This record gives sequence, structure tokens and C-alpha cells, in this order.
Amino acid sequence: MNFQKILLPIPGVVVVVVGYRAYGWQGVAFAVTGIVMWMLLHFTRLMKVLQRASSNPVGYCDSAVMLNAKLRAGVNLLHVVAMTRSIGEDTGVKGEQPEVFRWTDNSASHVTCEFRDGKLVKWELVRPTAESGEGSAAAP
Repeated sequence: MNFQKILLPIPGVVVVVVGYRAYGWQGVAFAVTGIVMWMLLHFTRLMKVLQRASSNPVGYCDSAVMLNAKLRAGVNLLHVVAMTRSIGEDTGVKGEQPEVFRWTDNSASHVTCEFRDGKLVKWELVRPTAESGEGSAAAP
């Protein structure tokens, strides 16, 4: 059971009740105005992240290695989209958990992320193997 759906509205109701007890209907109006402002801030952030993501191809990231280093378990999909500035390529089964997305960079390295209920649970970096003709020169 997802407790966020139950526990998130409780502080909003408490703020409205406290506003009413302290200042009457003016307190309710002030509390509701604050709650709507908070919701608009989150909506604006969501739209800004999606606007930035719309300028890049689906499933693209600048560096898969850097994305792999920045990822942490428990971050939500919106946070990963904000980091990559791209919507991930959906490689999982539509409408079923877990959701699987992939981000690929120019060197064909890719990070495959698995989200359960919108939270990152595991990810894997895959780098292409170097061919025998390329990159054989040793660095000093």
C-alpha cells in the first residue's frame, strides 16, 4: 500500500483546520492559498523539466558513465529526467511494474534503469567492448 497517497493530504487538512481555528474563514483562505501555491511550484518544476527534455532525443544522455555515477536508489523518475534532460527510452512492458528506461550516449554506452512505483530500484551501465583495431595504443 502506498502510504504517500494517504499521509500527504493530512498536513494540508491540518493546516486548513488550524487556520480556521486561529483566524476563521480568513485563515482558511490563507491556508488554501498557501497549499495552491505549493502545488503550482511543483507543477512549474515538472513543466520546466519536461520542456528541457523536449529539446533532446528520447533516450539520449551526454555521458552514460556520469549518469551512472550520479544515480542513487530511491530517486524518482522526474529527478532522473532532470539529470539527463531527456525522457528515457521505454524498454519495459507497457503498464506493468517494474518500468524500465534506457539512456544512451554518443559512445553507445547506455544506462538501463528500473523503476518500481516511480522510484529507482536498480540500474546497470553497459559499455561497448573496444574492438581490436581501435584504442590499442597504450597511454604513457
